[in-house]
Amino acid sequence: MTAYVERPPVPGLAGVVRTVWIQRTGDAPYVQRHLPTGGVEIHFPVGGRPQLLGPLTGPRIEVLPAHTTVVGVRFRPGAAPPLPTGLDELADQQVGLGEVWGRTVEQLVEAVALAATPELGLAALQAHLVREFRLAGGSDPLVGEAVRVLMPWDPVGVDAVAAHLALSASQLRRRCLHAVGMSPKVLQRTLRFQGFLALAQSGAIATGRRGADGMASLAVDAGYADQAHLSRECLRLTGVTPRQLLGGDLDRCACGHDHSASYTPFLAGRGRSPFRG
Repeated sequence: MTAYVERPPVPGLAGVVRTVWIQRTGDAPYVQRHLPTGGVEIHFPVGGRPQLLGPLTGPRIEVLPAHTTVVGVRFRPGAAPPLPTGLDELADQQVGLGEVWGRTVEQLVEAVALAATPELGLAALQAHLVREFRLAGGSDPLVGEAVRVLMPWDPVGVDAVAAHLALSASQLRRRCLHAVGMSPKVLQRTLRFQGFLALAQSGAIATGRRGADGMASLAVDAGYADQAHLSRECLRLTGVTPRQLLGGDLDRCACGHDHSASYTPFLAGRGRSPFRG
């Protein structure tokens, strides 16, 4: 059986990282289904080579060997670690971190491998990221604002987002492709689905529309027209149905893992006007 524990990032990464985690596999290999989140991720097997998972537009299946421990970092959309290329070139790709960071990765590999516990290895990874972000400066503030406005809780059109930022639709698209790895429309669909997952993982009480309950009501809360709309998007983004993804439960995640570090900040903007913050 695999064990998976999420936690908030260190304060120095709170503005750019959504969550960090430690995953341990059991006596058998584990089939991991990576889902689109709108951001990039670092997957770092303890004693192995770190990988950068680019922004996903669909599911990616990976088989983790038995008795493997992985520490990981999930970045917020538009807040990737310093990279020498735009994220549009890394979309749906998984590459060795050394390919984009060069020789500095070797020191990091050694630090994580020599750490007495996975928790200390994760701490070393986060400390390295804090230093990298301090050297690189900030991310694109307009893209950061676009991500905030495109959150699912009060859906707006992409043209309205561009106007809010005083950009043309084509300028917004170019900046999002470079800094996020996907167009604003694809990002909005991804964030809407992540909103549904956040509601399901948190066991949120659905409000939905009159006559809808369970998953159908959560789908409406996340911005879908109805449950059928959610099901189509779930198949597109994950390759499985909502019921299969959530472990068979109708309206909440039944995987047994604590995802609160991931969904709590995601739910923070629920109920706010998108253009007021």
